[in-house]
Amino acid sequence: MRKTFFILTASLIMFSGLACEKECNCAGTNEFEYMLFGHFYGECGGEGCVEIYKIDSEMLYEDSTDVYPNGLTPYVGAYYPLSDEKYQQVKDLLMDFPEELYTEQDTIIGMPDAGDWGGVYVEIKMKNLNSLSGFWLLDQMESNMPQVYNDFVDKINEKIAIINQ
Repeated sequence: MRKTFFILTASLIMFSGLACEKECNCAGTNEFEYMLFGHFYGECGGEGCVEIYKIDSEMLYEDSTDVYPNGLTPYVGAYYPLSDEKYQQVKDLLMDFPEELYTEQDTIIGMPDAGDWGGVYVEIKMKNLNSLSGFWLLDQMESNMPQVYNDFVDKINEKIAIINQ
């Protein structure tokens, strides 16, 4: 059922032109609703172990629940707004979103946090779809994933570091 959902969603996005292209400013279009991004570490102590953020076309938010995500259900958080200065520094992250994720059969790519190296959570929702466009847990160990995903994980970690400055 999940595989069929993602295949249909990917097909719909690719054929209807809803997927963002690298040149577009997707965060400024009517198609983009939000993207969640963040990292998580299981063998960790303190507030920074789970950092999940939500970005839409106007604001950046931080999740206050800090719940370790799973690959079965989308992340459910409680978000509060961050400054416009932080938003301006990370709003271009969506342009780095790898469209290849839409064609993935699984929501878990690699082995996120398997060796205490952490994982990255990504979720994207498009306005023109009545349901979630996709969510994924990505490995932080570069040898476990294709380079296109490694580049995106690096960008996410860069943006988290900027937010936490």
